[in-house]
Amino acid sequence: MRPVLKRLFLLALSTDTEAQYRDSEGWQTRCLHCRSRLLFKPDGEPISAGSLEHVVPQAWFGKRAAKAICARVGDDPNDGRNLAIACLTCNHAKGRGPDQRGPGDPDALNVVTRLLDARLLRFRIAADMPSGHWA
Repeated sequence: MRPVLKRLFLLALSTDTEAQYRDSEGWQTRCLHCRSRLLFKPDGEPISAGSLEHVVPQAWFGKRAAKAICARVGDDPNDGRNLAIACLTCNHAKGRGPDQRGPGDPDALNVVTRLLDARLLRFRIAADMPSGHWA
């Protein structure tokens, strides 16, 4: 896994109030969508079917219809508020559905808004990571 992707996983994990870090085991959290249990190595690499979820899809940034929702995450797709952990099944379903339909579709915008609300409820300022985990 590329180092930049590991850093994004670690950012999502370290800013999620439901994510727990255990030295010998790594990370444990739940899918933002279905709440299934997901496991990650200490360096952020998925052990189970975990994936990195851009709650507001990267493709929506810069689109007029998504201006307000993008502002909620600092107009940055890789802001910790916009990164979440999801299982592969849920992430792919969102990608083929609301993400693909775009912010001009009211139903798609509603789904992404609800997910962002859920992510923001789980958001915390990242604590200092144990040595070597941001590499």
